[in-house]
Amino acid sequence: MDTIKKIITTKDDGNVAYHVDDLKNSVDKNRLKLSQKYNFDISKLRYMNQVHGENIKIVDFNSPLLIDNCDALITKEKNLPIMVMVADCIPILLSDNKKGVIAVVHAGRNSTFLNIVQKSALMMIKELECKVEDINAYFGPSIQKCCYEVSPELENIAIKSFGKEFCKNRYLDLQGINVKQLNDIGVMNIEVSNICTKCSNEPYFSYRNNKDCGRFSIIGVIE
Repeated sequence: MDTIKKIITTKDDGNVAYHVDDLKNSVDKNRLKLSQKYNFDISKLRYMNQVHGENIKIVDFNSPLLIDNCDALITKEKNLPIMVMVADCIPILLSDNKKGVIAVVHAGRNSTFLNIVQKSALMMIKELECKVEDINAYFGPSIQKCCYEVSPELENIAIKSFGKEFCKNRYLDLQGINVKQLNDIGVMNIEVSNICTKCSNEPYFSYRNNKDCGRFSIIGVIE
């Protein structure tokens, strides 16, 4: 059985995203420090140009370092780190220790409405022969239903698509919707962080608190 390393970065680790207002050299240094802190090979790190869509890519050592137009990565390769970057959206790590497969998923509102976490788990099952009962899910710190206010139009879409129980006075339970999507296909081993990036005062970037903020990440590695 493989060991899955789960790395959750914080503000203390600095911004890990190139697409925000930060110097490339600064991001390079932050990523290098991370790799030294958690003992993974930074030269092998695969990450995404996240676009709030539903594209999912299976990656290996022949894949480019930057996967364009993508919101979920899956790999079965050992010692190939994969990363999702967020600042309020839900960073999700899916893992199957028995089969040695991991996925990182960027579950913002739009990708959630497109069922990206469910589609990622189904791809693990169909393409890499994972068993649904062996898939574990971890939802990292993100904006929670205490703070995630949306427009009446978006609330109506969520109610029609997923049920009224996930909306209260225009506050949306994105975590609950993603859990439901996984439960609907039989994934039950789910751990959800209760840390709200917007109001907890924990050291995580929040776009709703500061639109010029950096990004923190979840990195998964099979060892």
